[in-house]
Amino acid sequence: MPTDTDSGDPGERLQKILARRGYGSRRKAEELIRAGRVRVDGHPATIGQRAAPSARITVDGTPLDDEQAALTLMLHKPPDVIVAASDHRGRPTVFDLLGDVPAGLRHVGRLDRDSEGLLLLTTDGELAHRVAHPRFEVAKTYEALVDGRPGDEALARLRAGIDLDDGPTSPAEAERLRPDGDCWWVRLVLHEGRKRQVRRMLAAVGHPVRRLVRTRLGPLELGTLEPGAARALTGGELAGLRAQCGLDGP
Repeated sequence: MPTDTDSGDPGERLQKILARRGYGSRRKAEELIRAGRVRVDGHPATIGQRAAPSARITVDGTPLDDEQAALTLMLHKPPDVIVAASDHRGRPTVFDLLGDVPAGLRHVGRLDRDSEGLLLLTTDGELAHRVAHPRFEVAKTYEALVDGRPGDEALARLRAGIDLDDGPTSPAEAERLRPDGDCWWVRLVLHEGRKRQVRRMLAAVGHPVRRLVRTRLGPLELGTLEPGAARALTGGELAGLRAQCGLDGP
């Protein structure tokens, strides 16, 4: 069988290429290959096969656009916006903020309706999987405005992990930041992402959340990005995130 490596460039594993082009995680890409839906230069693809940049790759007969690079965006989610592609109740979603949505773009994890801050969106399925999966321990940093002043005992409990109704949490980094009237801002850093986890942890130590902002995701920082605005990651930001997720290898 002719190969796609005649140019001398062994290329990249097909699973990685498909995942980066929006066909899901590498596991999902492997399922497509096993099902015979992927061809390289007209020949059925095989698991582990590499494809040189010049190779013609098709999925269900449709060629991958050679000019279509993976897209990864950082969005500053405002409150009262739903993290979903659509909402049956007609509420605004993060995709409404983007206008034209590229094919295959997905949100990575979630922020609940009342929360705000850094949300990652990408067409790279493998990157999305690794950022969201707790096994890769991508840190998520939140600043929360809470009722009252959390004392040292409350912070120690957060750092040790909290018993919630769905099981104990992993230890978190926790610190007081500054007062705000009768409330205080605190910072929590988590390496997991359960539903409404920050809110539940702080409520469990007696300090319900009034406002919650995600300020960092791994090496990415929200910075001065305005609420409702989005931008593509810089090359350095993307490289740092991929390295943290272990995506620099073959």
